[in-house]
Amino acid sequence: MQFKLVPEPPESLEFVAEAQRAVPLVPGSEDDCCARMLDRTDLTSRDEARTWLTYLRALGLAEEKSSGFARIRRDPEPEYLREQFRENVFGVPALLEILEGADESLSAEEVFAEFEDEVPTWEHHKNPNSWEEIWSERVEYLLDWSVLLGLAEEVDGEYAVE
Repeated sequence: MQFKLVPEPPESLEFVAEAQRAVPLVPGSEDDCCARMLDRTDLTSRDEARTWLTYLRALGLAEEKSSGFARIRRDPEPEYLREQFRENVFGVPALLEILEGADESLSAEEVFAEFEDEVPTWEHHKNPNSWEEIWSERVEYLLDWSVLLGLAEEVDGEYAVE
């Protein structure tokens, strides 16, 4: 299963560990988990916390059980995060392929123009007036996560694979 929700990237991967530690070991409801994340991190809204909870699932650091969400006992090592990011976050393989196939560094706008066909059709219908804005931001987040995870580099607002 691939996940689409991607939070704005933090300054460092240490925040991933901090967010993971906020998820309980004993399963809790989404509301409880989000409240814990808000209490134990610098996140400021329930929507941010919910996005992080989903993203931690994508990264293999949390899971959803019948009784709620729980932390997985695994250190968020960069190599593991890169692997999970590639496999479980929607659009990452296509985005990296775009960067790998480019002859030169690309801006986020240029990457989005190449990525646009990857956006599911139903997303166009779900948000007919804003899907481009939503997905453009999502592509920017994916690019910045790629940089944070060491899969790409960013120089002067342009991206390339390392």
